[in-house]
Amino acid sequence: MLLSRNPDIAAVSVKAIEGETVYGGELMVKPMLKGDEMTIMEIHYTPGVGVPIHKHTHESLVYVVKGKVKTNVEGQDEQVLEPGDVARHPAGVMHSVEAIDHSVMIEVKAPAPDIANFFKI
Repeated sequence: MLLSRNPDIAAVSVKAIEGETVYGGELMVKPMLKGDEMTIMEIHYTPGVGVPIHKHTHESLVYVVKGKVKTNVEGQDEQVLEPGDVARHPAGVMHSVEAIDHSVMIEVKAPAPDIANFFKI
């Protein structure tokens, strides 16, 4: 597929990421488009929802569209990200994300993981 339209993509409720249980409420993910080398997702957080510390074999770039989230990346101070901010979660490095406000993030992962195995739905 070369094109994806947001209204056509169903959001799925994610219970765990990389075997770590999501906490604080419901995390909704729209897997927007998968390419040969990367995938892009739209992620919706309610306040207090978070993904515990975890790591994976791919690199992630996150762009905050709406709200505020805090992220911890191994070896770095905790950061609060607001609309327009971007963070990198390197492959093999422990990190976490938690929403402070109702938040929407765009996340690009490369190489593209098998989403069916990455998330527990």
